[in-house]
Amino acid sequence: PAEESPGLPGGGGGGSRRARGGGQQQQPPQGPAGPELGCLGAQNGEASAGTAAGDQLAHANGLLPSANSGGGSPGGLSVNNGVPAAGGPGPAAAELGGGGGSALKKKKRLSQSDEDVIRLIGQHLHGLGLNQTVDLLMQESGCRLEHPSATKFRNHVMEGEWDKAENDLNELKALVHSPHAIVVRGTLELFQSCIVGLIVRMKFLLLQQKYLEYLEDGKVLEALQVLRCELTPLKYNTERIHVLSGYLMCSHAEDLRAKAEWEGKGTASRSKLLDKLQTYLPPSVMLPPRRLQNLLRQAVELQRDRCLYHNTKLDSNLDSVSLLIDHVCSRKQFPCYTQQILTEHCNEVWFCKFSNDGTKLATGSKDTTVIIWQVDPDSHQLKLLKTLEGHAYGVSYIAWSPDDNYLVACGPDDCSELWLWNVQTGELRTKMSQSHEDSLTSVAWNPDGKRFVTGGQRGQFYQCDLDGNLLDSWEGVRVQCLWCLSDGKTVLASDTHQRIRGYNFEDLTDRNIVQEDHPIMSFTISKNGRLALLNVATQGVHLWDLQDRVLVRKYQGVTQGFYTIHSCFGGHNEDFIASGSEDHKVYIWHKRSELPIAELTGHTRTVNCVSWNPQIPSMMASASDDGTVRIWGPAPFVDNQDIEGKNHWFYSCFFVSFL
Repeated sequence: PAEESPGLPGGGGGGSRRARGGGQQQQPPQGPAGPELGCLGAQNGEASAGTAAGDQLAHANGLLPSANSGGGSPGGLSVNNGVPAAGGPGPAAAELGGGGGSALKKKKRLSQSDEDVIRLIGQHLHGLGLNQTVDLLMQESGCRLEHPSATKFRNHVMEGEWDKAENDLNELKALVHSPHAIVVRGTLELFQSCIVGLIVRMKFLLLQQKYLEYLEDGKVLEALQVLRCELTPLKYNTERIHVLSGYLMCSHAEDLRAKAEWEGKGTASRSKLLDKLQTYLPPSVMLPPRRLQNLLRQAVELQRDRCLYHNTKLDSNLDSVSLLIDHVCSRKQFPCYTQQILTEHCNEVWFCKFSNDGTKLATGSKDTTVIIWQVDPDSHQLKLLKTLEGHAYGVSYIAWSPDDNYLVACGPDDCSELWLWNVQTGELRTKMSQSHEDSLTSVAWNPDGKRFVTGGQRGQFYQCDLDGNLLDSWEGVRVQCLWCLSDGKTVLASDTHQRIRGYNFEDLTDRNIVQEDHPIMSFTISKNGRLALLNVATQGVHLWDLQDRVLVRKYQGVTQGFYTIHSCFGGHNEDFIASGSEDHKVYIWHKRSELPIAELTGHTRTVNCVSWNPQIPSMMASASDDGTVRIWGPAPFVDNQDIEGKNHWFYSCFFVSFL
């Protein structure tokens, strides 16, 4: 009740608090708790659970007292971890009374979102063991952490009282079936049969835990009784029941825990069980486990996803971020700044490619050489490792083997030769040429590292071994660019018909995958094989979904004529796309944004190729007709500048708040 008369049990008048002169405090009435001793009204108009005579003391938040909650109170009086409940004796009542017989102050009615936030905070604090704080929060707000039936069910599960927990399911069944529960779950079509199915699943999980604990305790007969007379009659998940029956043959407890992938009898396994059971209950009855942490984690991940320059590994641990400020990455942390200029080539540089392990960079040039560069893991500086000579027509394409032991180099359109180099020794293993009429301008490795495919615009399409022996060929395909998928069977090839087709060398089938309206000059595939990045003549860079066979996005800014320009995926989780351009720039886009997030200047002629280091997300290389290779990275001293900036912001905000 909002108001009570002075002197009535549970009232806020002078009869329930110590007199100013220091008299004896009036004792509360003994016996079963009446309506005036129940918990504060809960949300949804449901009555709070009072404690029956002989039952354990109930907290205002519906949870049993913890070990540090203080002693019990006489007569089954509801307590809050040692703090008297509203309407009982104590300072809280004295403050609310404001004088003999004064009415309790009416609380402002909370909105549904406010109640949800309070419950989330209460759940989090309860998980930290701050139970007294939770009780005071629930008492003052008039909210309830969870339904009393859910609390009773939780306690019975954690205490291993399986018969009582099973009986609790009958009460929970009515709550799940209530209209409010259905609305909260967002399943208006939830019928009675579905409710029964949910209860059966919950019962199955309870009995499974009961069965395993009996087995661990060596109570084989009791476990067998549960299996035959309780689990089997449910007629649910018979396959799992067969697996459970096999655990009867376990010779000891360690063997049981290993085979069942189970933590054993105790708090850990029961907590995990409770997490599973909570998924079947609406949040109005019992909150999902760690709900506040999950919401915060989702918010952090969303901010990172929306950050255009985020280029580091996502850490799901909330301790690694500050929840007090929004997540923002600086452009200075992005590979937008020239770290090094490689000038050892003496003519146009047509191609560059980092090795799969990120420790080396290969560059091919019109000067007939391939240069292998070593990446210093600490300074990220590159130094010349080997020069591979003898490519009479120049080198326009390079492909690393999956294990990085070999490298294949191809030439321009009029080149009929292909070079296979041993990277470790610098020796030429194979120089392949099927015919002087061939044009071998592209190559791709099979994932097994024992085969590769090559081809060109004059109609050659070969599959060869490491010694250059011809294994298979496909006639009449004028190949512009090649890629082998991870299945080891399918080869993607762009041709002169402005399309990409998939070719299977095992069953000799082919199919159309991508169709463009203009020539496809080059393409590359994402690591997961889902996305294709195309450089299309006069159009620029296009992103295709190979699974759905749809054009996802057209990226703006780049100048693309009929030169062959090679773009790439890059950054952490391949969230970014980079491409060279005929306007002498390197363009970078976030995969989800059509507009570039960075335009890198420095080259003085067409940028032919861009390669992102697959192991160092902050490193990128670009090759240009100006004869140089540029290595891009973060701004110098970015860490110190950022730290100073953040500290300046922090202290400024601190003093403003203080004043």
